[in-house]
Amino acid sequence: MTLPATVAELVREFRASGRIVIVGASLAGLRAAETLREEGFTGSLTIIGDEPYEPYDRPPLSKQVLKGWVPADHTKLPRLREVNAQWRLGVAATGLDRVAKQVRLADGEQIPYDRLLIATGTRARQWPNPDEAALDGVHTLRSCDDAAQLQKALAAPSLRVMVIGAGFIGSEVASVCRELDLPVTVVERGSAPLVGALGGVIGEIAAEMQRGHGVDLRCGLGVSSLEGDSGGHVRRAHLSDGTTIDADVVVASLGSIRNVEWLEGAGLASGFWGVGCDAGGRAFDVNGVITDSIYVAGDVARAPHVLYEYQFLAMEHWDNAVLGAEVAAHNMVNLEPHYRPHLLLPSFWSGQFGVNIKSVGVPPFGDEIVFTQGSVTERHFAAAYGRRGRIVAAVTFDHGKWLEYYGKLIEQSGPFPPPPPGWDQPGDMKPIPAEFPQPGVPTAIPDVVLTGHDPSERRAEFRSRPR
Repeated sequence: MTLPATVAELVREFRASGRIVIVGASLAGLRAAETLREEGFTGSLTIIGDEPYEPYDRPPLSKQVLKGWVPADHTKLPRLREVNAQWRLGVAATGLDRVAKQVRLADGEQIPYDRLLIATGTRARQWPNPDEAALDGVHTLRSCDDAAQLQKALAAPSLRVMVIGAGFIGSEVASVCRELDLPVTVVERGSAPLVGALGGVIGEIAAEMQRGHGVDLRCGLGVSSLEGDSGGHVRRAHLSDGTTIDADVVVASLGSIRNVEWLEGAGLASGFWGVGCDAGGRAFDVNGVITDSIYVAGDVARAPHVLYEYQFLAMEHWDNAVLGAEVAAHNMVNLEPHYRPHLLLPSFWSGQFGVNIKSVGVPPFGDEIVFTQGSVTERHFAAAYGRRGRIVAAVTFDHGKWLEYYGKLIEQSGPFPPPPPGWDQPGDMKPIPAEFPQPGVPTAIPDVVLTGHDPSERRAEFRSRPR
């Protein structure tokens, strides 16, 4: 038998009787499992998840669920096909032995694998003072349980709500509060809402939008402490300028933490920004060497992107979870000539204060912005971001039909300022500084991060909706 024939036979044997373990039972984990079966893998498949629930959809949690339109337990993801897997739900992975090829679980069990997919995602960053975080009425928003608890809290009468952090999640929560006719105060350490994701120019527009809808928006301030009553319920917050805000519900929207602690000591390139991998999802070890049996997908993956100077991107987006999982799963059961790259152009959407905000590309990679279509005063416009004469991103407010046009320009490394489509061009199309915060300036923890090759170098950031 020739060498190619021998290798092909080994692949067929692996597809028939191999053992694959997926750690992470959310969107990426489910779609990866479905893809493995579609690719002809009929071996043992185990899916491990720390939550007791089957995979559910996260975007509705900060929108329809909080409004009371949909119960939190009615957000289960549809199954595109039968995965025939062993589900280990409600038990977390606590360690990885790459030599023995075993995943260690919180209950002490060791799960063997031939190939492993890491899809552990992120969790909400908690309020840093544990005693204050434990006060009744202090919430975060990431999980199904979080959304159910917060929705119940917002349904109580005569509430005073405070949101800490004006990234996309915090802004969406504030929007829901105003739709429910609840008074809400938003405290943001940055100069404006969404400033870390979209820059100061767009941030000022977002600030006007929030204040126009009755939000008590306070920027450039932090929360020093939370205070509870004798019954252990939060009642007020002390701000960094010495003022005090009364509040019955506090939502800490402080960004997310990537779930990598269980990989400590495994020798993988994992850390604060996620798990390093190549564009095909193969994980790097601590020395930057590609592993053959470990793959990464979803929010926790951090991979180089050709459009952004091969800097490493970590993306917390719905499409990234789906497409990254499909690519990783395909590559797990195929040979190198048939590997696929995952080079998704980042995109997101957010509905808040009656406006549909959409973006494509990585806005913080740019240093200039130009309004190309529509009207800023009517909050119905498109704007493009540029860097070194090249378009790198675009954002729209209720003008999303043009995003595909800008996306193609970005993929083609088109010029900046770009040639605008349509007829609704503003009178002034002069590029201006986008006004992104300097590295180290406090803003929300990002959802898309460009960090270069050194995870300690924070180059750019991008925040989105929950997943």
